[in-house]
Amino acid sequence: MTEKEKMLAGELYDANYNKDLIKEREKVKDLCYEYNQLKPSKHDEQRKIMKKILGKTKEKFWIEPPFMCDYGYNIEIGENFYSNHNLIILDANKVKFGDNVFIAPNCGFYTAGHPLDYEQRNQGLEYAKPIEIGNNVWIGGNVVVLPGVTIGDNCVIGAGSIVTKDIPENSVAVGNPCKVIKNLNVVDVPNSSKTE
Repeated sequence: MTEKEKMLAGELYDANYNKDLIKEREKVKDLCYEYNQLKPSKHDEQRKIMKKILGKTKEKFWIEPPFMCDYGYNIEIGENFYSNHNLIILDANKVKFGDNVFIAPNCGFYTAGHPLDYEQRNQGLEYAKPIEIGNNVWIGGNVVVLPGVTIGDNCVIGAGSIVTKDIPENSVAVGNPCKVIKNLNVVDVPNSSKTE
């Protein structure tokens, strides 16, 4: 297996010294740099660059600069995605966001983890586990989501939370470590296009 294949399979891989992965990271970081240097009024240019960075987008999305990621191609965002400033996505594995996801400033989504054994860490080895965020999720400021976490549909994650484990759908969750404090009753909203 190549180091990239190991990375995407969630196995230990050479993150620090593999030339192919370094080259891929440099390419996307150059694009992130370009994105982050544009004037805020340059919406069309920003959108074009972001479409080059991200693996998959829908039509309606906005990411406030600055934005940083590791590879870009492992990131999928749904329709009506919005992120405020300072979004960091370490996407050594897949990071998937559903529709209607809103992210406050200074949030991080980190698929990468490191071995507890210092000798392996010192060799530049790490692993990466996917992250998945459902539909209609609101993530408060300064939230960190760790490797392998799934956050279900219709959740609210409180500001400052460190999400270390899966959060079930229809939940309000807060804290370090992040825990469910309330279950939400989701009410079906009538289709506004219907006439009575």
